[in-house]
Amino acid sequence: MATTARAPDVVLDRAQVSRRRESWARVMGEFVPHLASLEETLCRVAEAVRGRSPDRVLDLGGGPGLLAERMTRKWAGAAITLMDIDPVLLALARSALTGKARALEGDLSTPRWVDRAGVGYDLVTVVMTLHYLAPAQVRAFYADARRCLAPGGLLIVADLMPDEGLPSLMNALCPAPNEAAAELAWAQWWNDIADLEVLRPLLAQRAAIFGERLPAEFTAAASWHASAAQEAGFCEAGIFWRCGRHAALAAVA
Repeated sequence: MATTARAPDVVLDRAQVSRRRESWARVMGEFVPHLASLEETLCRVAEAVRGRSPDRVLDLGGGPGLLAERMTRKWAGAAITLMDIDPVLLALARSALTGKARALEGDLSTPRWVDRAGVGYDLVTVVMTLHYLAPAQVRAFYADARRCLAPGGLLIVADLMPDEGLPSLMNALCPAPNEAAAELAWAQWWNDIADLEVLRPLLAQRAAIFGERLPAEFTAAASWHASAAQEAGFCEAGIFWRCGRHAALAAVA
């Protein structure tokens, strides 16, 4: 797929950015139950595997930068790079991230994103993003992410990874989200964004990017993802967090 032009820089009101990002967090909470627990566990696992906090972090599909911002606060000395394909979300991220954090445009459906991001990362995260890609693209992604990591680096993938026979207690603790309500909140979030005149050029660019790019809605069991990671050269991979159909996998380079 052809590389899209870089989104033009826009200047956003700080209060507007804060409101839009806070409402994004609420919408994501509708889709992913116990999202805060996932992020907290993710950071603990990253520190435990390496024995210290990471120096270089890449957050793929990072949207408006909520996770990247939290990692910046937690690991004050780390260089955090966020990457996303959506020009609107990148504008929100760039308006909020500070310090050593940066935001880049990149398309995970092609290997060119590695050239944009660079290599040598201690931690790569991709949260609720891989389901947009087709199975062959997801397999290729694991190989690309392996190239991106320093030796001993950690890849964390969190997404829909349904497994059959989940214990009834887990289902009770993590009930399925109200998908209809979540989709309505998602649509309302984008309707509100369209009211911001300063973002309309980016919304037009977003429409051009996604006009012929339908989400694959690909979901595979955790064992599929673990196998794909190992086939890509990761020495070990396994699930460290689960809530209903959502799970998070850690793979060590």
